[in-house]
Amino acid sequence: MSENPIGTVKPVSTRVMNLAHFVTQAARRHPDRVALVSRARILTWKELDQRIDAMASALVDRFGVRKGDRVLVQSQNCNQMFESMFACFRIGAVWVPTNFRQTPSEVAYQAETSGAVGMICNAAFAGHQAACAAASGSLRFYVSIGAASFGPDYDAIVAEHLGKRIEPAPVDRDDPCWFLFTSGTTGHPKAAVLTHGQMAFVITNHLCDLMPGTTEQDASLVVAPLSHGAGVHQLTQVARGAATVLLDTDRFDVEAAWALVEKWRITNIFTVPTILKLLVEHPSVDRYDHSSLRHVVYAGAPMYRADQKVALAKLGPVLVQYFGLGEVTGNITVLPPNHHHIDDGHGARIGTCGFERTAMQVSIRTPEGHEVPPGQTGEICVIGPAVFAGYYDNPEANQKAFRDGWFRTGDLGHLDSDGFLYITGRASDMYISGGSNIYPREIEEKILAHPDIHEVAVVGMPDPVWGEIGVAVCVTKANSSITVAELDNWLTGRIARYKQPKLIRFWNALPKSGYGKVAKKEIKAMLAPDGASLPES
Repeated sequence: MSENPIGTVKPVSTRVMNLAHFVTQAARRHPDRVALVSRARILTWKELDQRIDAMASALVDRFGVRKGDRVLVQSQNCNQMFESMFACFRIGAVWVPTNFRQTPSEVAYQAETSGAVGMICNAAFAGHQAACAAASGSLRFYVSIGAASFGPDYDAIVAEHLGKRIEPAPVDRDDPCWFLFTSGTTGHPKAAVLTHGQMAFVITNHLCDLMPGTTEQDASLVVAPLSHGAGVHQLTQVARGAATVLLDTDRFDVEAAWALVEKWRITNIFTVPTILKLLVEHPSVDRYDHSSLRHVVYAGAPMYRADQKVALAKLGPVLVQYFGLGEVTGNITVLPPNHHHIDDGHGARIGTCGFERTAMQVSIRTPEGHEVPPGQTGEICVIGPAVFAGYYDNPEANQKAFRDGWFRTGDLGHLDSDGFLYITGRASDMYISGGSNIYPREIEEKILAHPDIHEVAVVGMPDPVWGEIGVAVCVTKANSSITVAELDNWLTGRIARYKQPKLIRFWNALPKSGYGKVAKKEIKAMLAPDGASLPES
């Protein structure tokens, strides 16, 4: 029998569309429609395209940026940051955005490890620019957003080059376009390499699974940093010519957000559960018209059932959940509006984060790499076109992240017989008490069902008797007088005794990461800064 010739065929071309062409397409079809609202500045698609061309031209002609070069961007959300993404894409350079809430030393580490040749930095972060200049030997130019001593002003450069056109650089499917730094919960952040071909699939997938029917008539409100998931979400809006509206304030303001929803007839929002909780529990949610909303997309962490119900009661059937890491740009599972039920009956699947995204496949596997049957807990692994190319210049991390072609998420969970995924928690969150594996997620759900509890985080802490014990750190609702004993008694019978936290603490607030996630690593450090066992009270 002859060898199957299909298996030996090489692709004739791996060329793909440069992602910056999405802006050009929107400018051709809708030149005078609103593309971007950034405080007092309103840009049409034609204006946005021209400004991107101008900065792209400056990066090439003035600063000598070439295809494959990395450009670091340190800024809160603004039109210049958004434009810089497409200016880098257009010339084949790699956009390296940081989370603006990070410290100067953290950003300097990213400048050094990415090998960035230049930095676009908001004037408010002069300390970050100085730290990067001291740490990185590859940085050769700086551009300031606003007046600053460390470089020419972004808008002045755009004005100088306005009217110049630059052809998008030819790119292949696996050419990098974006270094997305992980949050670094287990050490230094790693640069996940996102490519033009991968992101084109992600955009298509988002439109298919998260926001079907999106057109130029839509508008999206940005309430999270563009450096991560919100930036991916906004790429999707650009692909359909939908307007992007940035918050008017540097700090998140719930009432200002609802005012913008009403003013711009916002149809979709991307957020995380903690921010969505703030939005629907604030009294201003009832003072503004949010009937235009069709898709409120939340990700980054599962949403507690009690919070889901409040959001559904306030906003109606508009919630869309997805699960995925930055390395997979969120593309693992989706739970669309028709699977979000306010009642626990009527076919509601409590606790699920949905089913596999289009063209993605999930497998639950043991530590040895064997697939487990439905209902059994293991590590969530995934394959598909949304999986990133790997970590930049980090072969050790790549070896740990992939096995047999599957990307290992580090999250634990199980699939039911219908293919719905349930997340138990991060593998690093699990603790062993008295020989039993305990997953905090289940305990947190139970505690949050108490009417006096606003937020909760359960962590495992060292203990000389049990090895580890569970500590529940709770934030109570306003005017609550609940005691530790009362909450402990309330939990009795609602959860197995061995899972019940040995200690309960009440705090005024839980520490959050720059992306709005509860920072359990910080909670552990705050509970026992010297690593010692905790006292009983």
